[in-house]
Amino acid sequence: MRAFVCPRCGQLIFFDNTVCLRCDTAVAIDPARRDVVALAEGQARCANAAIAACNWLADGEGELCRSCRLTRTRPNDDDHEALAALVIAESAKRRLVFQMLGLGIELTPRDEASGTGVAFDLLSSSRRPVTTGHAGGIITLDLAESDDVHREQVRQKMREPYRTVLGHFRHEIGHYLFTVLVGDQDLAEARQRFGDERQDYQAALDRHYAEGAPAGWERDHISEYATMHPAEDWAETVAHYLHIRGTLETAAAYRLRVEGPSVAATDDYAADPVSLQASSIEAIIDTWLPLSYALNAVNRSMGADDLYPFVLPAAVIDKLGFVHRMVGRRGAVAVT
Repeated sequence: MRAFVCPRCGQLIFFDNTVCLRCDTAVAIDPARRDVVALAEGQARCANAAIAACNWLADGEGELCRSCRLTRTRPNDDDHEALAALVIAESAKRRLVFQMLGLGIELTPRDEASGTGVAFDLLSSSRRPVTTGHAGGIITLDLAESDDVHREQVRQKMREPYRTVLGHFRHEIGHYLFTVLVGDQDLAEARQRFGDERQDYQAALDRHYAEGAPAGWERDHISEYATMHPAEDWAETVAHYLHIRGTLETAAAYRLRVEGPSVAATDDYAADPVSLQASSIEAIIDTWLPLSYALNAVNRSMGADDLYPFVLPAAVIDKLGFVHRMVGRRGAVAVT
């Protein structure tokens, strides 16, 4: 995420702000410019400004912004508990959409007639069962994931090192992106790295929950869940690619530079995200690893869990490189 400043007074402004706290200027995110703008006469906030705390510009009064247009289903207006969770989920979704735009990928709203595009069903499991997942461009999120206590309980039950709403969105959009980033000419290379995505999914799911991850999974996969099925390996890898690119963009925006520590038995850990050129996965990883080490150390100093509790073996870096090439080649187009 890049850093934003008030267009009137230059005060630092954060992604979800609607007003500058120094000069009281009303501000909004302009997704077309990927920047904060002062709300001018004739410009309209998203129609979800009240119900979802959306601070993006829309094309006209009463219309939805580019992120909120992607939401197909949300809780009813009288479901106040679910609507509070919706605010958190929609904020995370805006971060996803904003990052996609930065990568040159615009997610287009679902066209039910043609079966193309993306739709988000943000549903509350308090009244009926909801399964978070992806199917044919439709991404479903159980809004219970917006609750920290619930999410932590599930994380521990599933033995996951990391679980966030944004992480869910990045994972599920990864499933969708396989259909638009990986062409027929890429399938052999993709299957060589991730496996054959045509494998029976239900059988793989049953096997995973009955037997767990295979021994030595850490050599080739970013997470235990990635071992379940080739499609999940791809989606987990895409999610981590987005984690890394998003965090490096934030570090660059805040000019966060790692210059140590100096360790005699190792190479220099210096990294400068400001100078990062995203031309190769090697350049990205060489910058990411020192930064992640430093951020993990800071979290530990505060008594918190690691910010990035993952290891990137050579096989996973190779998979990330494949994703990087697919994104670079297919970017700057609307994703339908």
